[in-house]
Amino acid sequence: MRAAIYYGRRDVRIESIPEPESPGPGEVVLEVSRAGICGTDAAEFVHGPFLIPLHSKHHASGHQGPLILGHEFVGRIVAGGADVQGFAIGQRVVSGAAMWCGQCRWCTNGQSNLCTRYFVYGLHAHGGLAGLAKVPAQMCYAVPDGCSDESAAMAQPLAIALHALRRANLEQGQTLAVIGVGGIGAFILAAAHAQGLAHIIALDVDDARLERAAKLGASFLVNVRQEDPFAAISWLTDGDGADVVIEASGAPPSPGLALALVRRGGRVLLLGLQAQPSTLDLHDLVLREVELISSNGHVCDVDLPAAVGLLATTDLASTVLERVIDLDALVPDGLLALAEGRSHGKILVNTT
Repeated sequence: MRAAIYYGRRDVRIESIPEPESPGPGEVVLEVSRAGICGTDAAEFVHGPFLIPLHSKHHASGHQGPLILGHEFVGRIVAGGADVQGFAIGQRVVSGAAMWCGQCRWCTNGQSNLCTRYFVYGLHAHGGLAGLAKVPAQMCYAVPDGCSDESAAMAQPLAIALHALRRANLEQGQTLAVIGVGGIGAFILAAAHAQGLAHIIALDVDDARLERAAKLGASFLVNVRQEDPFAAISWLTDGDGADVVIEASGAPPSPGLALALVRRGGRVLLLGLQAQPSTLDLHDLVLREVELISSNGHVCDVDLPAAVGLLATTDLASTVLERVIDLDALVPDGLLALAEGRSHGKILVNTT
């Protein structure tokens, strides 16, 4: 089979490799039809390895050496191991990104995304940018017949957005501001709109992403390069500030901007990953009693089914999708396009 293999910084090769071995207990082999790529993949390609354990066996996955990328994918089951229940050969499923132990205090408390042995397929173990992928059946979810492969391939990033919104704990009538509406930020907008939130402000530096944000449900658009975001939010909220601000860009100034835009007693959720430590005005945070929280990943058995359901019943995926590329074009038209800012929507890969 053919696969996208990560060897190191700026070294991803499309190669023919042996098919996965027969699935073990609780595992399935998927014939992958579509896979997504995201900013994490692009960052690993351009600047990494950060997360990929090329030279260490000490990660929970036990993986070492070149690795098949891809943590967002959908496919049909072509083989199943012992103890696999609830799935059939030929069934179409979407895979979550990561596996958990099910036994630690976080897993038993419904926080499997914080598991002490958590590892991500496509980053810590072989992933889905390949003809076939072997994954635990426990992290798979059936795809309804009416949900296209292109839609289903977006379930994992949408699950991250849904988890973030659960953490943000928004109430109807509140104002949400999202900083960075490319990638996960776009899914947060769409999910918030689908949940009935009417006051959503999108902030970005790119007009194309802001135009798409309007289609996804944003009520107001702010290009932070062209206008003062603090003045804009103040005007839109009668001087109060947003009830909740979600920082989804990972840009160095954005956490500080999020604190400046939130109201007294409001909530800031940090989702974008910062490349370097960031300085925040904690004096202001304390005086205004702002709640600062974060969000990481998704809880597979809660957020993945919700994501599939939303994708199957809305046109969200078609609005977010920019293009589908062939596996051979992954580096120039996928990873580099994301890293260089040449992409304004979701890029999917045809792995067949």
